[in-house]
Amino acid sequence: YDKSALKAIEQAIRDTPNLGANPTNDGNIVRVTLPELTQERRKEFVKIVRAKGEDAKVHVRGIRRKAKDDLDSLKSEVGEDEISRGEKELDALTRTHVDAIDDALKRKEAELLEV
Repeated sequence: YDKSALKAIEQAIRDTPNLGANPTNDGNIVRVTLPELTQERRKEFVKIVRAKGEDAKVHVRGIRRKAKDDLDSLKSEVGEDEISRGEKELDALTRTHVDAIDDALKRKEAELLEV
């Protein structure tokens, strides 16, 4: 690693929102002190996780919308049956990924709230 980057690393950690970390730099290493996880802090983290999960689902749906538009643009080149089959596969893939995000959210929330 580059020792000249220690100040930038320390500043980046300090500027990270919702982390509450307090980094110190002794010239060789950066030490990060994290606040104790109180019940209130755990609930804040759960809110952050839910927001990130919702963002992920929005992105998946955006990708689905783009793929659906691409399928619609192919209507003149391929048959309706192929378009219909593609839409069903697309819906199944979208459902699979949204369910995976929901499962990950549930596991992370349980992990965060575990004392």
